[in-house]
Amino acid sequence: MSKDKLAGLRAKGYDFDINSILERGFRMFLVQPLLSIAYTLLIITIQFMFAMYLPEWTFLYALLLAPPLFTGFYFVANKISQNQAVVYPDFFKGFSVAWAVITIWLIGQLITALGIFAFVIPGIYLAVAYSFSVLMAIFGGFDFWTALEESRKLITVRWWKFFLFSLVLLLFNVIGVLTLFIGLTVSLPVTFYATYILFEDLTRDIFAE
Repeated sequence: MSKDKLAGLRAKGYDFDINSILERGFRMFLVQPLLSIAYTLLIITIQFMFAMYLPEWTFLYALLLAPPLFTGFYFVANKISQNQAVVYPDFFKGFSVAWAVITIWLIGQLITALGIFAFVIPGIYLAVAYSFSVLMAIFGGFDFWTALEESRKLITVRWWKFFLFSLVLLLFNVIGVLTLFIGLTVSLPVTFYATYILFEDLTRDIFAE
């Protein structure tokens, strides 16, 4: 049923305002700024610990820990969107769907890497087109391949605008890194909150049940 509704949305078309999505992402961050910053600092600390003391095992962090850690922002965004109280453990709910998320990240990145290695442009296309894949799995209930494909097909409708949206988010996080990572404590959660908001705007009626 959801796949049929997604097909209908693609056929009808859609649009979105990047500035509005970013502003709402920042407002969502302001609902729980301290918890968002604390969780982001935890992620940054874990990354540094692996890079400094366990560099040969960094790939394990990227494969097994990073996907569910970052996914936690989506669960928090969902609770904030529903006006529910957020507690710190909510950020770790990504581990409740760890297998699905890890599979999506692994397969998605492998396919994207192959696309970049082969012709570059297909890799860039897929990197943007898979932006909703984890959200499709969590809130759409799809298996990893269906989540990847439904994300790709939906985003392709307005791929260039999603590409611009992704560039803005990338620039936002680069600035965060250049401020000695201090700005990253804001830019990183806002990135995930804004992505969630855009996903919810487009699919609210589709996954309402």
